[in-house]
Amino acid sequence: MTNNNKLDTNAPQIVQMEPQTKYIASALALASCGLFVSNGHATELAKNLDDWKVDAALMYYGEQDRVQAVEAIGTAQKAFGDDSVLDLKLVVDSLTGASASGAVAQSNSQTFTRPSGNGQYTVAAGETPLDDTFHDTRVQANANWSQVLNPDWKVNGGIYGSKEFDYMSMGINAGVERGFNKDNTTLFLGTAYSFDVVDPVGGRPVALSTMAIRDYFTSDEAYRSAFDATRQNSSDDKQTIDLMLGITQILNQRWLLQANYGLSSVTGYLTDPYKVLSVVDTNGTTENIVYENRPDSRLKHSFYMMTKGALDSGVVDFSYRYTTDDWDLTSHTLETHYRYYFSGSFYGQLHLRYYQQTAANFYQPFLMAESPLPEFASADYRIGDMSAYTFGVKFGHRLAGGHEMSYRLEYYQQDPKNNGTEIPGQLQNYDLFPTQKAITAQFSYSF
Repeated sequence: MTNNNKLDTNAPQIVQMEPQTKYIASALALASCGLFVSNGHATELAKNLDDWKVDAALMYYGEQDRVQAVEAIGTAQKAFGDDSVLDLKLVVDSLTGASASGAVAQSNSQTFTRPSGNGQYTVAAGETPLDDTFHDTRVQANANWSQVLNPDWKVNGGIYGSKEFDYMSMGINAGVERGFNKDNTTLFLGTAYSFDVVDPVGGRPVALSTMAIRDYFTSDEAYRSAFDATRQNSSDDKQTIDLMLGITQILNQRWLLQANYGLSSVTGYLTDPYKVLSVVDTNGTTENIVYENRPDSRLKHSFYMMTKGALDSGVVDFSYRYTTDDWDLTSHTLETHYRYYFSGSFYGQLHLRYYQQTAANFYQPFLMAESPLPEFASADYRIGDMSAYTFGVKFGHRLAGGHEMSYRLEYYQQDPKNNGTEIPGQLQNYDLFPTQKAITAQFSYSF
């Protein structure tokens, strides 16, 4: 549900333009508010409505010295007559590597228990603790049906499901669109519901319980008893309800404007079972490690605006998103794409994105031993103060028979920041908020 510029097959065609500009602007005019179609795949009714349109892509994502992911994506689209479209999507991805556990670096090596409780790993002195057990394979499938009821009304609905080793998600979505003003104005209302089951390796940790480490116990039996005391064996679930209200307005022959408001309510198990916090003394020395705990509900609001325009030899868009929630986490996102057509069959595209967020109210990079344990705490940098930017390029060209190939390369950098916490003792010698860098490469083929 992050794709807020889903294309609409029922928007009017733009006329009275030069041939190349007219082609670009006609594609531009398809943008609308179909925000809850879970695959986010742009729909275009070609002249031959009985043919399948198939897209395949292979993507690589790699963080510097951390997570690596390879993802295969396949989409298929079938138009039935001129008033209904079926969209299908299948995604298979594999993730490996190491992720930040939430613990802080120390002047001596540190030993951590693996999530399963079977084994441990050691982090060298001065190094940011990374959990090297991170690996998984995920399969996700989506299906969506879009139906034109009459010239003014359109509805869509869909289902999706995904499964990985320790997580399962299922969901449904539905939306309705109403055109006004000769289809120059479109209103959209959508909703979605998802049900997720969390079944972590080794069981769910007891909130803020102390990690049991084998080296501290005289026997395997004593260690296992202590480890089991930190676990809840049953799985847990969370539920998400999303609502979205949007409007798209064609401003003139070249420009359109889109705006929407989203409301999301999440309840259930929202804690990351693999994240921990260091409990340190006034010298910054770790006394023990505890498992994080997050609230069991979250209410989020989002506001989004996007304008898209057809230029003489390309298409450009600019967007802004503001989000806020009852965790006091707020964010701002600025993004732009500029696509330039070198010819009728070859284009290049520039992508720029800037993101900034403030920390959740229970985010703490570490806990102080002299203070009582809070009700909620997490050292996950993903909910801390940060800024990030993306720079990307994409090239695509059309082949014989209507086929198309494209190549995309993007650089991403994330800069976590201190949320105002005073850093004690030896921790001042280490970078507790290291910059994260990543590369994304993707090859796509459409036929």
